[in-house]
Amino acid sequence: MERRYASHPNEVKQFDTDRLRKEFHIPALFTPDKLELVLTHEDRLIIGGAAPVREPITLETDLKELGVSSFLERRELGIINIGEHGTVRVDGTEHELSNKECLYVGMGAEEVIFTSTDPEHPAKFYLNSAPAHQTFPTAKATLEEADSSALGDIKNSNDRVIYRFIHQKGIQSAQLVMGMTLLKEGNMWNTMPAHTHPRRMEAYLYFDLPEDAVVIHLMGQPNETRHIVMRNEQAVISPSWSIHSGVGTSNYTFIWGMAGDNKRYDDMDPVSMKDLK
Repeated sequence: MERRYASHPNEVKQFDTDRLRKEFHIPALFTPDKLELVLTHEDRLIIGGAAPVREPITLETDLKELGVSSFLERRELGIINIGEHGTVRVDGTEHELSNKECLYVGMGAEEVIFTSTDPEHPAKFYLNSAPAHQTFPTAKATLEEADSSALGDIKNSNDRVIYRFIHQKGIQSAQLVMGMTLLKEGNMWNTMPAHTHPRRMEAYLYFDLPEDAVVIHLMGQPNETRHIVMRNEQAVISPSWSIHSGVGTSNYTFIWGMAGDNKRYDDMDPVSMKDLK
């Protein structure tokens, strides 16, 4: 498991492109038949990917890093499948996940195993894990079952639908909030006007991007913005003090996951367009 440290905005404003990418960009999460994990000290979120092809993948790591006897002893887990059909076995119970379906696994689960139904069309399980103080039951949600809302319009190139899976009115959790935003064809902007939420950090996974397309992910303080070039199936860490917005060379989908002081999706501090620099 790779470790990333927390950052101070006064330090980050001095970073060049290479340093920004080393600290916040996660280039590869879906290595065939391997578990990839990145632990960020921003609210201790773990960002990961499991891409089983020929072999099942078990959720495990060097437990000394977490100071526990099993991965979910003091953690909860959100899973969204961005690939083809697969199965997540939680303590012997199998949960089938198709593309863009979500599974929550509560604190205390001892065994989590990821499997693809068809090795020729493998699943790709994106993972967010946050520290937990209370156990909630394992639960699944499809796009149709998720709380959703349409935002933006084609005039502003931001016509999109937001799906909330793990949140106050959906799948219950200790602190993890997780969902997905789908941009419609011909739309490129997400989360603009920008905002911050100093009470929660956030991580984005961009996907459904053509091979030759990119998303310019905007970050930093509103008056000290920076950018990171993102490609398909890459993730980025957003500190709680940073904006998190982006524009693509085509439409795309992204998964957002948050951890911090509350679970209120609408707890945001808006940033006026005139204040962006």
